[in-house]
Amino acid sequence: MIQINKRPIHQNTFPYIIAELSANHNGSIDIAKKTIKQAKERGADAIKLQTYNADSMTIDCNKNDFRIKGGLWDGYTLYDLYKEACTPYEWHGELFKFAKDIGITIFSTPFDEKAVDFLESLNTPAYKIASFELTDLDLIEYAASKGKPILISTGLSNMSEIEDAINACFKVGNKNILLFHCISSYPAPTEEANVKMVSFLREKFNLEVGLSDHTLNNIAAISAISLGATAIEKHFILDKDNKGPDSDFSINPSELESLVDDSKKCWKSLGDKN
Repeated sequence: MIQINKRPIHQNTFPYIIAELSANHNGSIDIAKKTIKQAKERGADAIKLQTYNADSMTIDCNKNDFRIKGGLWDGYTLYDLYKEACTPYEWHGELFKFAKDIGITIFSTPFDEKAVDFLESLNTPAYKIASFELTDLDLIEYAASKGKPILISTGLSNMSEIEDAINACFKVGNKNILLFHCISSYPAPTEEANVKMVSFLREKFNLEVGLSDHTLNNIAAISAISLGATAIEKHFILDKDNKGPDSDFSINPSELESLVDDSKKCWKSLGDKN
């Protein structure tokens, strides 16, 4: 059974709700702290960061291959986007302490082995593997070797790649895996959420499955819970008018509170949990 900070995650408990901070700090550690505090007050189980910097993700290059064309981030170079969106390493210790002090679980998504080592130094209780890193088996194996729960988003992947990622965890003796069905578009249209994949992935891999949801409402999340999702992850922002790289596919505090309340009601409506 998967547990994060002694909180079990399975079909016999309320769905585990993760608020994703990502770039929604808008370059301010004070906004980051206020966001974490609101996540706690609105009922989320955890707040999640991303641990990288621009230099660990790409190179500072203006050539076309390094420039985003179309979508929310049209015109950015990859370097400039990552520079704006990253949560500085220097903040992590303070944010981990702040979250612990107010009683909300905090963990992060590492994008390289250096980030894993850094998060280990902060005693992270879990690791999230982003969709774009699902084929980085060395990273997955290294994170899994720390013995913490591994949460893996499946966007962009095929079944063989998902199986390889799971086996990378098994290789180092880590079976504490929570898969997340994910549509890697930002935002994702609700009608394309394909939440039936939640039950399919559960049956195929015999693992707990959640939904990493980039839609603009909570419809897909609640539908996923009815199909057996045991965790929901949503990008979270204090105010959508505070524009930033992730603001257009994030939920605000009242929407997070509704997600928490409605997910519990949906879970209760499913009946006998034995």
